[in-house]
Amino acid sequence: MAVRSGLVTVLMLLFLNSGNMTLEASQTPAPVPETAQEAPTEIESPTEETASEGFAQIERKIDEIFGMFNGAVASVFFYPVPLTAKQFHAGEGIPLAVLWLVIGATYFTFRMNFINLRAFKHSILLVLGKYDDPDDEGEVTHFQALTAALSATVGLGNIAGVAIAIATGGPGAMFWMMLAGLLGMTSKFAECTLAQIYRRINPDGRVMGGPMCYLSEGLNEQFPGNSFMKGLGKVLAVLFAVLCIGGSLAGGNAFQVKQSLGAVAETIPLLNDYSWVYGLVMAFFVGIVIIGGIRSIARTTEKIVPLMCGIYVLACLAIIVLNIGKIPASFQAIIDGAFAPDAMYGGIMGVLILGFKRAAFSNEAGVGSAAIAHSAAKTKYPVREGIVAALGPFVDTIVICTMTALVMIITGAYNDPQYTHLIDSNNGAALTSEAMDSQIPNFQYVLSVSVILFAYSTMISWSYYGERCWAFLFGDSKKASMSYRILFLIFVVLGSIVSATNVLDFGDLMILGMAFPNILGVLLLSNRVKRELDAYWKRYKSGEFDNQTS
Repeated sequence: MAVRSGLVTVLMLLFLNSGNMTLEASQTPAPVPETAQEAPTEIESPTEETASEGFAQIERKIDEIFGMFNGAVASVFFYPVPLTAKQFHAGEGIPLAVLWLVIGATYFTFRMNFINLRAFKHSILLVLGKYDDPDDEGEVTHFQALTAALSATVGLGNIAGVAIAIATGGPGAMFWMMLAGLLGMTSKFAECTLAQIYRRINPDGRVMGGPMCYLSEGLNEQFPGNSFMKGLGKVLAVLFAVLCIGGSLAGGNAFQVKQSLGAVAETIPLLNDYSWVYGLVMAFFVGIVIIGGIRSIARTTEKIVPLMCGIYVLACLAIIVLNIGKIPASFQAIIDGAFAPDAMYGGIMGVLILGFKRAAFSNEAGVGSAAIAHSAAKTKYPVREGIVAALGPFVDTIVICTMTALVMIITGAYNDPQYTHLIDSNNGAALTSEAMDSQIPNFQYVLSVSVILFAYSTMISWSYYGERCWAFLFGDSKKASMSYRILFLIFVVLGSIVSATNVLDFGDLMILGMAFPNILGVLLLSNRVKRELDAYWKRYKSGEFDNQTS
């Protein structure tokens, strides 16, 4: 605990130091828009006006500091790695973080002999409960663990992000998104198998598991007597936990509130003036679920995830059926765009990069977050939960993202001149809404409900991820867990009233940063995963598990 606390202190000091170095540069307040200088229509008291201006100034300064920090971090995470001579001379390439995720996913897929495809049927049977044993150790079922993990990844990115990817990369981006989703299935398998192997179960039945456990304990076990690997494991574990907490409070919380509020306010304009009401309502409904821990979260997500995915997929399928005659031409456009795209979309490498990037951000395969949820599943075979986890990227990317992409392509919204302003402003949610509303009148109301459910489900699952990492750093006690949950609810309300975009974007960078320590650890532990897989698969193919259930 002393070593862990010391590492946390070092990381915090480095973060604060980066903020202090940029503080002087942030003293100049951001320019005030002309609209803000107009005379107010209502007379405000001097006290209220001073308090409002004071809050705005503090918010601007904090936002500027985070903006500089984000810029420095983003220059590393998104460093363009050239894959061709043309990209090298142009200073272009695939972002480092995306390349790191793709390298890991490709290696795991070949190392595990395409278990993402071989075990697909088995994964369906597992989720349906064929091999469930209520006496196995854990807190939730296979299905509950999968829905908890899916609720964190199936979100606004599936609606907004994919729409913008198709609009800027063309139909061909969909092909590469699907390929990246298939590869990502094996990343999820590997990390979630490790989460089960190295999880710890407390006397009260609560589970501590995820990358922070297999990084700190797995590397020490796999490289006995190697002090460097032991130290590396501890550093990676603490780094992952710190990044996950930052990501859960911002990207998995405040950012979700802000984005969903913006989308819902299009339908309910009153929320623009009373955004704090939306924050309080969301905080209340999030609070009544997360107070109960993973069991309460899982009971909620097993109902919400099928509902929200079902509503959205059915709407997309309805649009596809209404335009059934356009299906052949749409798939032709996807294939042509993937391998012989127009120059306007940046050539084949440009479309490939865009597709892989969108998939990586959508399913979070390799980030390690889902491993925390799957570590709590009831099973005596770690590989079994890894196989269940592999379904996550399939549902998230290959099903949900593909539905959005097909709607964009079939309706022609991705290249419709009347939506240029939405594409230029990266307003993917509004673009999807317009595309669907053109086929199903008044669908924006249904989409608003879906957006709320997507954001809500993402928040409750990320609260668990952050809480487990908080407990790993500061002690796995009920008091520590409750202190984090209260902090999380405060950030829910802040997300509805804070307009500091750099602070919110900080969360996305933290989530993406989790992939660096996680993928490195899983690569180093991949031999252990392969041994577990080979042993389990031999028993499965022999019919041993089927005999146990008969």
